[in-house]
Amino acid sequence: MTMHPTDFASLLCSRLCHDLLSPVGALNNGLELLADEHDPEMRAKCLELLNESATASANKLKFFRLAFGAAGGFGEEVDAGEAKLAIEGMYINSGRVQLGWLVSTPTLAKPAIKVMLNLALIAGDALVRGGRLDVGAETSAAGTEIVVRAEGPRMVLDPELRKVLTGQVPEDAITPRAAPAWLAYSIAKNCGGTVMVSDPAQEFVLFGANLPHPR
Repeated sequence: MTMHPTDFASLLCSRLCHDLLSPVGALNNGLELLADEHDPEMRAKCLELLNESATASANKLKFFRLAFGAAGGFGEEVDAGEAKLAIEGMYINSGRVQLGWLVSTPTLAKPAIKVMLNLALIAGDALVRGGRLDVGAETSAAGTEIVVRAEGPRMVLDPELRKVLTGQVPEDAITPRAAPAWLAYSIAKNCGGTVMVSDPAQEFVLFGANLPHPR
């Protein structure tokens, strides 16, 4: 990654604030409604909405901590189950998205976990009306292969993200929305690997990444 760390941190912070604004704002609105509401039935509905917003906020934070931050402990390997739980909390618990988990190893190297989660984030966000999200990873003597596939009605994938994932956008043109794509591309590149993206004409979105082991 050649982008200055401060610039990239700013992009990630902007992305985090954008994604957390909705559930945190809903919490604030729910508290205001609860303070003015005296009907027991309406108060129960307010509390239900507050619980949903709090859960959504916590799930997003857990996902971002693992995808962007230093979660997973101090070792070089991370429990793949943590990544699965993070994806489930982010997308699957809503009931709109089904997850196909095809990870053959119980642990993955931290770079692989981050690439996998950031690709899953991009693919999951493309499922604006729900669908299926398949996540796979396999480690061999050569390295780690990652595949993420999304399919559903009316999928939306910003063309900018396709270009960023394959290194076709100048660093000074990267937007906060594309920060996860830039992170996945940069990690793969630093490992000597690549990220591949399916053709826009396809009815599904397919990402592939190979991360060779250090020599």
